[in-house]
Amino acid sequence: MMSDNKEYLAKRQLKRGSAGWILLAGLGVSYVISGDFAGWNFGIAEAGWGGFAVATVLMAVMYLTLVLSLAEMSAAIPASGGGYSFARQAMGPAGGYLTGLAVLIEYALAPAAIVIFIGSAVEALLGFNGPWVYALFYIVFISIHLAGVGEALKVMMVISGLAVFAIIATAIALFTHFDVSRLFDIAITDAAGASEFLPFGWYGVWAALPFAMWLFLAVEGVPLAAEEAKDPAKDVPKGIIGAMLFLLFTALLVVVLIPGAGGASAMGASAVPLVDALNVTGNASLATLVNILGLAGLVASFFSIIYGYSRLVFALSRAGYFPKSLSVTTSRKVPARALIVPGIFGFLASLSGEGDLMLAMAVVGATVSYALMALSHILLRIKQPELARPYKTPGGMITSAIALVLSLVALTGVYAFDPRAFLFTVVLFVIGAIYYFAYSSKHLVAHSADEEFAMLAEAEAALSAK
Repeated sequence: MMSDNKEYLAKRQLKRGSAGWILLAGLGVSYVISGDFAGWNFGIAEAGWGGFAVATVLMAVMYLTLVLSLAEMSAAIPASGGGYSFARQAMGPAGGYLTGLAVLIEYALAPAAIVIFIGSAVEALLGFNGPWVYALFYIVFISIHLAGVGEALKVMMVISGLAVFAIIATAIALFTHFDVSRLFDIAITDAAGASEFLPFGWYGVWAALPFAMWLFLAVEGVPLAAEEAKDPAKDVPKGIIGAMLFLLFTALLVVVLIPGAGGASAMGASAVPLVDALNVTGNASLATLVNILGLAGLVASFFSIIYGYSRLVFALSRAGYFPKSLSVTTSRKVPARALIVPGIFGFLASLSGEGDLMLAMAVVGATVSYALMALSHILLRIKQPELARPYKTPGGMITSAIALVLSLVALTGVYAFDPRAFLFTVVLFVIGAIYYFAYSSKHLVAHSADEEFAMLAEAEAALSAK
């Protein structure tokens, strides 16, 4: 424990009251929106449209049950660490750290992958690409975050709005071209359980799970903004549930209308499915606009996930898991080092050019964190029934148990699709665990989540009294 906790925490404050529930819902949509433009459709190539539809329903149920569980925990434990904070409260310092590490793998690797895709989009539109393009995007959008959270979230809402407009305009244009027969234009294989609906059998459904996750991946990051919300107990649950409901709507639009207008076989192999579906149906002018706005979708997710990793690193650093200097905030109450240092690592990772591998590794980190967060909800219900819960999860532990089981199934799906990504992520976990048990477990600021939150509240009270 540090000798002067008030002074320590006074240097590590975020700006309270910067975001209402609408901005938080926008943050949740922004995290995910790039997944509607590309990536998800490769699941059709793995499973056929019917198999991918089954995978999408399973992952939609997993995310919805997880979001409802997180809504309860975020209202009861409104701390910037999100899932890490919930797991620490339920499972102690080691459980909190391992959950935080899983989320960090997801949030650190996803921007590195997305910036590679941004580079490809810039090349298609303007004719140039390369590491300096990646560096430029990191520098520009980290700089916007350094200006302050309120400013950053408003910029993010505008960019996300452009991306959402592109999706809805595409859906309207394709509606009259929809033909059910186009959903089933993939030849039936001899795989076990194969049919017109499941041309690649049940194994295809399994391998398609990671792609179905791209329609919702990272929405769980909304609670990372809890300490900057106007009324965390009300705003965070409303924000994350609102974001999830909207993402279910956009997922339905793209999964049904894109292959239903452009053909499942062609869309399963498309790098830009919305654009290709519009071109096939004679909407060339809108296709050009959507191609441009698709870049806005990538930028929105890139921009918002940078916000997410910075708040997670801030929380882990403030608690002593990571070097404590990473959680020092500026005069604008922005965790500058938690924005910049992971950004440098992300840029270096992007130089590999292996965007697909990094996204698959991010999905492994995500599914592990989902299992641990769902387990945290169950343990908190059992261990701390008296905990004040301004919002309660419908279905209680049954809901979080569904999220737990489906997240473990999704984890095995990554292995079915890409064993290399699975093994590489395990290596990162082992390195992170060695760091914790050999070093950081001996340098924690507080021995429990309750103790850390009490210290933080005391420091805030002292500041407001000045």
